[in-house]
Amino acid sequence: MRLCRTIVAALVLAASVTGSAALRADEPEKVKLGEFIPAASPQPVPEMSFTDATGNPATVADFKGKFVLLNLWATWCQPCLKEMPSLAALQDRLGPALTVMAVSEDRGGAEVVKPFLAKLGLDKLTVYLDPKSTAIHAFAARGLPTSFLIDGSGQVVGKVEGSADWDSDAMRATLAKLMPANPG
Repeated sequence: MRLCRTIVAALVLAASVTGSAALRADEPEKVKLGEFIPAASPQPVPEMSFTDATGNPATVADFKGKFVLLNLWATWCQPCLKEMPSLAALQDRLGPALTVMAVSEDRGGAEVVKPFLAKLGLDKLTVYLDPKSTAIHAFAARGLPTSFLIDGSGQVVGKVEGSADWDSDAMRATLAKLMPANPG
């Protein structure tokens, strides 16, 4: 009888461990802030529009054929502030091979963004304005900053949630694996 109870207890324990492992497998993986997450299956960029810094309408579709890093950020977001200089450095370093689109989610638009960029010496960074937060909703971003890597055919091939060091050797190596060898 004692052996039977021991076997039953062992089976119950094994079932509970297996069951909890199955539950964990169904839970979403914990986000690793600042790390590149490749898309399991590339998806088309959602339709959305915003404006450039001078108020001209723009969409991601305007950049079809180019490799794009679309970064959602805001002036009030501390992790965004940390990340912005590395985005500017990446844009300078990779030039025509990668288009950096820094899309501000600030409701104040250009009135808030332009002086902010000038104060930080980031006036060369290509910035777009999305005061209605169209992009953050279209991408279902969970917070700021969030960045999406988009290939030349308009497919999202990966993302980064949280602040990243975009100009680090590791991040540039990750991007290089995904970018075309000879950008057009």
